Amino acid sequence: MRFRLLGSLEIDTGSSGVAVGPPKHGVVLASLLLTPGQPVPPEVLIDRLWGEEPPNAARESLYAYIARLRRVLRDAAGGRGEARLVRGAGGYLIDVDPDRVDLHRFRRLVDQARGAQTAGDDDQAVRLLRQALDLWRGEAVAGLPGDWAARLRDGLAQQRVAAMAQLAAVELGRGRHAEIVDDLAGWSAEYPLAEPLAAHLMLALYRAGRGAEALAVYERTRQYLADALGNDPGPQLRLLHQQILRQDTRILGQEPATAEPARPAAPAQLPADIAAFTGRAEQLRRLDALLPADHGARTVVITAIGGTAGVGKTALAVHWAHRVADRFPDGQLYVDLRGFGPGGTAMSPAEAIRGFLDALDVPPQRIPRDLAGQAALYRSMLAGRRVLVVLDNARDADQVRPLLPGSPGCLAVVTSRNQLSGLVAAEGAHPLALDLLTVAEARKMLAARLGGDRVSAEPEAVDEIVERCERLPLALAVVAARAAAHPDFPLAALAGELRDARGRLDALSGDDSTTDVRAVFSWSYRMLSPEAGRLFRLLSAHPGPDFTVAAAASLAGAPPAQARSLVAELTRAQLVREHAPGRYLCHDLLRAYATELAHQHDPDDERRAALRRILDHYLHTAGAANQVLHSHQDTIALGAAEPGVTPTEPADQAAASAWFTAEHQVLLAAVQSAADHRFDTHAWQLAWFLSRHFRRHGHWQDWVFCQGTALAAVRRTGDQVGQAHTHRGLGAAYGVLGQYEEAHQHLQHAADLFDALGDRSFLAQTHLDRGRVYSRQSRYAEALHHGERALDLFRADHDRRGQASALNNIGWYHAQLGDHQQTLVYCRQAVAIHQQIGDRRGEADAWDSVGFAHHRLGQHRQAITCYQRALDLYRGSSYRIDVAEILDHLGDAQQAAGDSEAAHQSWSQALDILDELGEPEAETVRRKLKA
Repeated sequence: MRFRLLGSLEIDTGSSGVAVGPPKHGVVLASLLLTPGQPVPPEVLIDRLWGEEPPNAARESLYAYIARLRRVLRDAAGGRGEARLVRGAGGYLIDVDPDRVDLHRFRRLVDQARGAQTAGDDDQAVRLLRQALDLWRGEAVAGLPGDWAARLRDGLAQQRVAAMAQLAAVELGRGRHAEIVDDLAGWSAEYPLAEPLAAHLMLALYRAGRGAEALAVYERTRQYLADALGNDPGPQLRLLHQQILRQDTRILGQEPATAEPARPAAPAQLPADIAAFTGRAEQLRRLDALLPADHGARTVVITAIGGTAGVGKTALAVHWAHRVADRFPDGQLYVDLRGFGPGGTAMSPAEAIRGFLDALDVPPQRIPRDLAGQAALYRSMLAGRRVLVVLDNARDADQVRPLLPGSPGCLAVVTSRNQLSGLVAAEGAHPLALDLLTVAEARKMLAARLGGDRVSAEPEAVDEIVERCERLPLALAVVAARAAAHPDFPLAALAGELRDARGRLDALSGDDSTTDVRAVFSWSYRMLSPEAGRLFRLLSAHPGPDFTVAAAASLAGAPPAQARSLVAELTRAQLVREHAPGRYLCHDLLRAYATELAHQHDPDDERRAALRRILDHYLHTAGAANQVLHSHQDTIALGAAEPGVTPTEPADQAAASAWFTAEHQVLLAAVQSAADHRFDTHAWQLAWFLSRHFRRHGHWQDWVFCQGTALAAVRRTGDQVGQAHTHRGLGAAYGVLGQYEEAHQHLQHAADLFDALGDRSFLAQTHLDRGRVYSRQSRYAEALHHGERALDLFRADHDRRGQASALNNIGWYHAQLGDHQQTLVYCRQAVAIHQQIGDRRGEADAWDSVGFAHHRLGQHRQAITCYQRALDLYRGSSYRIDVAEILDHLGDAQQAAGDSEAAHQSWSQALDILDELGEPEAETVRRKLKA
């Protein structure tokens, strides 16, 4: 009897097929077959059957499904006992040889093929891979309902595509280009978004002398990606396309992955290793065993490290990642998902993916605006590479799944306090439960930090310290820090203090019954100076996830020099950790303990004052950074900061931009914290300053989140000014995301409120925003109406800068409507005003519009002059995408004027910038150069 998952779910007895029963019965059987011989808890089965809303009788229904499946299996086996469904200690399991399940045979054959390829036996690798792929009969577990089955299908499809790509690579390496074309054509048609298959097909066709067909494959794939994901092909596929266009002979004997691709950056995001890491030998051995023996082998392994808080999950994951980093030459990605942070601000998958794309140097303009598109781009960037991904402190499997690499070559390590059984079942993760240290490991840890002689001299005291710390690494680290700071203290005295402290304090509350460490924390806390102890307590008010000395100074209301000393004292006591230069973390357990202390010792008004100071710090620093970056644009007025607040003053645009980037996650949390604690003005004003950062760097979902959070806060209090600004911010964000109906609704609300408030300046800005949204919809007559309305308001308010912006927009809309003479009238006025007020970027944009109008009127020499003026104004600026756009326009005008050599020079300069930034417009410019 055999079981088939790689197609519709089937039981094959050799002579006939056996009906499994209704689809939900199939979900249960598929769940058990994924891990034959391993129990699956009833709760997991219920979740896979019904998701987050199971019926009241879910457990009874599950029992009925199990009973039905037992009869089906018994009848199918004919009494031979080949597959039994039994209840084990941890749930239900199916007792069957994994090789009787086609999925497990498929995985075994693929693994054997990799081994054969590593040994140099390509013929055997091809035979094994073809056997593996022949097991597929269509879409995996076809017809099974529910989100879990859909995720399983997606994961298995990725494994199938990886095997197809592996087979194609081996065949291309053997010179069998023409022979593999038909296979690749069929596979690529089945998986049109799989760029590795498209690349192999293009290469096979090109090597077989069918270059035109290879280029057609690229164009077809590009269109599929654009339609499905709103994205362009990745750098490898684009490079191969360029090489085929150039008839580059280097790819006649190479695979795409070795054809000098424009590789993304090799990030190195791992936190610093722990110098005194000790123990965990068995866990390190098991992790090492997951790696292939040969550095060039390709494999996908997901390791979930589970364990209680403070048990050392992160330390083990980071330590092991450093040990094997050389096995992943394309980089290491790391993110703290904050799944169990005390503030409940777990990181969303979209935030994490966006951080990874930034680390891989993907330009913001190439990043799709939806999570599905970003996840697809992330997997594409990792395709064909060896990257180590560490996903720390995960809340659940759903938070992790979008972050998992989708192709061979990468390895993901996931840490969580939860078991993440969904990853084990659906993605084939290797679970690694992390327990407390053994007594021997705990003693070894203390010896590493305090010296072997000191530990050996007082064995009984050391044993008591180990016992009092419950063998918990975090608690031992705190004790060791205290002992190391006082080398003259006998360990027996420290053990006595710990004994006394434990007697006075209860165990930490929560689900982790083994973490009786409050005594350890209190003992370390009591050794702090009063000022450092106060700062530690106040850290519970920080929105997180990390902080700087400047933020600590504002939180405590202390001078920066004193704050630096206090943070250093907390660091020495192991109560905070410097995880990156100048940035400090407080462990979740320690932060929970700080919260308890703050409620015990600090009155409500003092805690609220500290929160106000830290929010003031971020708000006023954001305002200063925004002014540095956008000095020629309107801003909002801030009230005075509270006494004791020390805002940061960025020195230049680079420093201001770096501050927004470094504090991105903190600022998101600050908006949420301000709203949660009814600092509603802080919430909407922080969101306002963040909008330009989000727009500039393409953080679309964060933009919507912040504005939505702020809007809910100001609606609660009836703050009309805040409502007006947040409605405008949401409208602008929705407009960029293409949600035009929502955009117009919010912008209309904003206009009504600004009108009622008598704020003509921001009412005019709102009309400009509506014009831009209509322009994106190609509704230029309506865009023109709002541009003209904005101009009237700016003139009534004597706002010269606003007038110039409105004039340029109006001129551009006239150009889109075909009235280029009117474009010249309006945009020349915009140029004059920008010159008068000294706004170089605004003037450059206006000259670009004037040049566009001259070009369309056939006045090419005038157009060239305008574009060159715009370029002169942009010299030395950071707006390189604008420079590339003007160079492209300049080349068009030069070509139209008959100066082909100058046109090619301008286009070449534009192409260099666009290629460096990864802009999709590069292909358009490249075609001009080829024409």
